[in-house]
Amino acid sequence: MTNWVPSIQKNEHPLYQALADAIEKDVQAGILEPGGRLPTHRDLADLLNINVSTVTRGYAEAERRGLIHARVGCGTFVASDGGGSSLTAPEPHTTGMVEMGIVTPLYALDPDIADGLRRLSSQRDITRLLHYAAPPGLPGHRSAGAAWMKRYGLDIDPAGIVITAGGQHALTCCLTALFHPGQRIAVDTLTYPGIKSLAAILGIRLVPVRGDGQGMSPADLDAACRRDEISGIYLMPGMNNPTTVFMPQERRDEIAAVIRRYGLFLIEDDPYALMHPLSPGTPVSARIPEQGIFIANVSKAFGAGLRVAFLSAPGPLRADLTEAVLSTAWMASPITTELACSWIMDGTADATVEAKCQESKRRYAAAAERLSGYVYQGHETGFFIWLHLPKPWSGAALELRARETGVNLFGSERFSVGHEPVPAAVRLSLSGPATLEDLDKGLDTICRIIEGRLPDMGVCL
Repeated sequence: MTNWVPSIQKNEHPLYQALADAIEKDVQAGILEPGGRLPTHRDLADLLNINVSTVTRGYAEAERRGLIHARVGCGTFVASDGGGSSLTAPEPHTTGMVEMGIVTPLYALDPDIADGLRRLSSQRDITRLLHYAAPPGLPGHRSAGAAWMKRYGLDIDPAGIVITAGGQHALTCCLTALFHPGQRIAVDTLTYPGIKSLAAILGIRLVPVRGDGQGMSPADLDAACRRDEISGIYLMPGMNNPTTVFMPQERRDEIAAVIRRYGLFLIEDDPYALMHPLSPGTPVSARIPEQGIFIANVSKAFGAGLRVAFLSAPGPLRADLTEAVLSTAWMASPITTELACSWIMDGTADATVEAKCQESKRRYAAAAERLSGYVYQGHETGFFIWLHLPKPWSGAALELRARETGVNLFGSERFSVGHEPVPAAVRLSLSGPATLEDLDKGLDTICRIIEGRLPDMGVCL
């Protein structure tokens, strides 16, 4: 759409902001379509009779908002999710809605919180958990974090552990400690929406890198590093969210070699790795210990309300990550961390993970039976699957139609980065429905929608 001419409203805001506002308005209105090419900086400046520098600043502001994506040597494009569908912030559960969008940690199988709190309250020095603690965490908690890291295949000295208030806080600390606005991080073309929203807030640019059935392509990552001045990389090799792709060891070796070659910082985030039958393997960060940070979350294992995560912080990065914790939360809550660590050390966490894997097997088997004949990706102990859609469906269209009929799910547009074509697919949470009966109801509804066995309600495909 290189012939697009925005209607800029002159007001008290700077002209470059008015240009960004015009881009946002036309993206929301559908005038600028996902993947569409925008005019060059010079062409748009000539059309609007403004300075090229103003267009450059306006495009930069629109990219910061996640509306467009610039690629060196190719041009500027409307982001695939530029309409604002990138966030998967948990919405209030609607009464009667089958939840297949939000991936929950199978709440019914969480540890006995009452018993855990009774044991916690029996400690003689319990009041110490109400005191300020050092930002990296209490020594005993860091030791438990190192023990939890071993479940993921990492042998970390407790001194190298930094505790954060959950996985999203861990990502916040990593981005603020290691990167500056305008720097670029390589990600999969389909990735966790939380990194997208966070990068947009911080002005960090995400560069999509193509992959295949084994994860991110080393050759494409190398090309992106040469083309776009990449500073870091974000990976979910144990089970990609949303595609469920597992990165085998040889591919991890190849990716690590590229990271080492270009001196990148690696953020390895694998909240679902323990639920993969082949995981965890050896993390990529273990291959580049001075450049890699691994995030070991606990919420998917034994409770979303336990906002605790452990970072493996290499020596050169430890001070910056600690400062980031101090600046954003001062410290993770010692009380919730104590509860999480007690379950890690007494075996409750391992037993809970095993129980949830067994329940996931039952749910996956039910989904496989219901989706027979469809193309999908998943693993028998995974919490979600990636369902490919037949024509003429898109992920966004099915998401809208399903919600109208009582099923919440997330279309591929929420996970897409950049201007690459978005696959017609949806992520279906198997852990979200409260029961197997609810899961079957949701899957049946989805199948009937796709196959045209429900009345059309006017959803545009």
